[in-house]
Amino acid sequence: MGDTNGTQGVAVNDVPAYPDVPTYLNVLGSLHIWEGDGWKAESLSWKKGAYIASNLSGLPEITFSGPHAQEFLSRLSINNVYKWPIGTSKHLVMLDENGCIANHALTVRDSEESFRQFASMPWPMFKAPDLGIDVDISLRNIFLFQVAGPTSLQVLERLLGDQVRSLNFLDVKKVSVPGIDEAVEIELSRIGMSGTLAYELRGPLEHGPAIFDAVYQAGKDFGLKRLGWRTYVVNHTEGGFPQQGCTFLPAAYADPAFIAHPVFGAGTPVSNTPGGLPGSLSPLDMRARLRTPYEVNWGWMAKFDHDFIGREALEAESANPQRKTVVLKWNKEDILDVFASQFEVGEEYKHFEFPTTPQSPAGGHADLVTKDGKPVGVSSLAVYSYYYREMISHTTLDLDQAHIGNEVIVHWGDHGSRIKPIRATVERFPYLDLPTNKDYDIDAIPASVPVHE
Repeated sequence: MGDTNGTQGVAVNDVPAYPDVPTYLNVLGSLHIWEGDGWKAESLSWKKGAYIASNLSGLPEITFSGPHAQEFLSRLSINNVYKWPIGTSKHLVMLDENGCIANHALTVRDSEESFRQFASMPWPMFKAPDLGIDVDISLRNIFLFQVAGPTSLQVLERLLGDQVRSLNFLDVKKVSVPGIDEAVEIELSRIGMSGTLAYELRGPLEHGPAIFDAVYQAGKDFGLKRLGWRTYVVNHTEGGFPQQGCTFLPAAYADPAFIAHPVFGAGTPVSNTPGGLPGSLSPLDMRARLRTPYEVNWGWMAKFDHDFIGREALEAESANPQRKTVVLKWNKEDILDVFASQFEVGEEYKHFEFPTTPQSPAGGHADLVTKDGKPVGVSSLAVYSYYYREMISHTTLDLDQAHIGNEVIVHWGDHGSRIKPIRATVERFPYLDLPTNKDYDIDAIPASVPVHE
């Protein structure tokens, strides 16, 4: 059995070099754990125990500050950024002029004139010259660790040696981790992508390996798993969180000026640009890979009480929305046909990777969805849920087809190759049937440390 302690003094980006983790993969420009404790165990972790994931580390924290910082974010975001208590978070959604999502990211308000954004595209910096608003923008390399699942609070309380159950959904507080210099600023936020109880730890990148391992050791009694990128998008799909780069592409990738920018566009993957896009829809059809706020069920965030990029297009859509995101459950017999074709003479159907196809991140994947031969939607990557033993996908579907139980056809495969029509039914959204983070009964969780709050 492999050693589960990090090699002393050796790290891979923001995590220890664990001898029992065989693969670290370059994702989003830096190395991350690909598979930490086996994809099946990781798939169960946020339903039966907990996980720690470093998958969003490596993207710099962006700070917007100055007297006009709030105005700057307001001009970029569909959200109202003026009704925002200090010390809390908002999910800001930013559009291009066509009303498609160019960027979305969690943002914390630290003071009247200072805001920090995490795991963000560089869209705000790209648009800053066009807006002409005087704002200070600075970057900091941080670790961002997601700790999620029904035992995640117990893991964190064991880590910190104190109770933190008074932390409300979207709130942020400073914490100290035993063994780490108290002068190091580390924050804890109650937020995550698991669809159930979840938190984030954030702090200076150089302290990432020590913090990650401290969480991992504290969590061993509570079933904590190290969630890698191989399984990461399963939780987004089960939990009802469409995500740029994972289930759709940011419209920044459809902006020629952004792509051509020597700094901001330099890291754009070729597989996320027209010509190399996977799925049964044309690899040249970029719009099929983009989404509007209404198409991903975020229309409620839009406040038309201020001017923002894309407002005209979004306001027009708000008067007559056409599609929404649902979960499709794929037909078992049709899936088995795909596997059977791998053992038959002739061209086989596109095979399935587990637990996601294409492997994550795969925001550029788009499969045609039809009803009675008529196009009615676009299905994102195929996701195998080991917990539910189902193949599911996020699908942007015409509103008149989005009722639960409706059967449609997903055209599985890559454009120009053999296509398998797979029957699929509209199911509940989100698919995960556990209490949400916001509604989780914290009082029902057994304490793992004495009360000191």
